[in-house]
Amino acid sequence: MTNSPAGTTPEGASPGTSGTSGIPGAPGSAPVAIEPDAGAYDRLAEPRSENRLALETGVWHQISPNYVRVQFISTGSFLLIVIAATLVLALLLEQAWAWIPGGILTAIMVWSLAILPRQARSIGYQLREDDLVFRRGILWQRFVAVPYGRMQLVDITHGPLDRGFGIAQLKFVTAAATTGVVIPGLEQQTAETLRDHLVEVAESRRTGL
Repeated sequence: MTNSPAGTTPEGASPGTSGTSGIPGAPGSAPVAIEPDAGAYDRLAEPRSENRLALETGVWHQISPNYVRVQFISTGSFLLIVIAATLVLALLLEQAWAWIPGGILTAIMVWSLAILPRQARSIGYQLREDDLVFRRGILWQRFVAVPYGRMQLVDITHGPLDRGFGIAQLKFVTAAATTGVVIPGLEQQTAETLRDHLVEVAESRRTGL
């Protein structure tokens, strides 16, 4: 599985396969070859239930493991602040009520960190002929299809930690707010290449070329 964009599934390919693929362009145009990103996860995590939303056939691209590292650092830092504040309020200032919110926040963040690696492996996107399909989630699954012609803005954002680990978020804004999609944890070069080509494809679809 790669983070590199792909438009069509190579002959014989199935979910979990990788290789150099292309981005779909205007109808009838040749796909643009993109080098695969070897640093991405190579297998999507799915719920075990038989009633889960099944993955579509095709090449699914995943995010970088650096996304998990960034989230561990940011969430872990906030967790340490919560623990320190709770101890100061409860022990030094004798505010016993601080144990309740402090304990709840600590439990939530510890649980979030515990399931974070599996959640990250559930994130993937697929470039089809007419739209981009984004999926994420294990307990609560989400599948979103964003038509190329409806994309109004493709934006890249990244904070200091993201830049340090070489990743970025790619955000798609459409006419309908409910179809907005954010793909986190993309390698920065992959995000920039995907953004440029999606803007080109979206413009060609809107103008009917």
